[in-house]
Amino acid sequence: MVDPNEIIIRPVVTEASLQAVESQNKLVFYVARSANKNMIKWAIESLYDVVVDKVSTQILPDGRKKATLRLAPEYSAADVATQLGIF
Repeated sequence: MVDPNEIIIRPVVTEASLQAVESQNKLVFYVARSANKNMIKWAIESLYDVVVDKVSTQILPDGRKKATLRLAPEYSAADVATQLGIF
């Protein structure tokens, strides 16, 4: 199996992504271009010990892939963001 650290590149820290953490319980990461939604979900769940409800991905014009993950209601995206050092 692939190392989860090879799938998740880094968190996206923008004003919009921080607002999504607070208001929608979502996290945003840059991910490997070859990763599919199931791989991204597995990597986040194994790295941060949370349950992911939904994964949305998009390819940016510069070629990077961005994943937006909505966590299950019993998990806090703000706690994970604090663990990552974003807040």
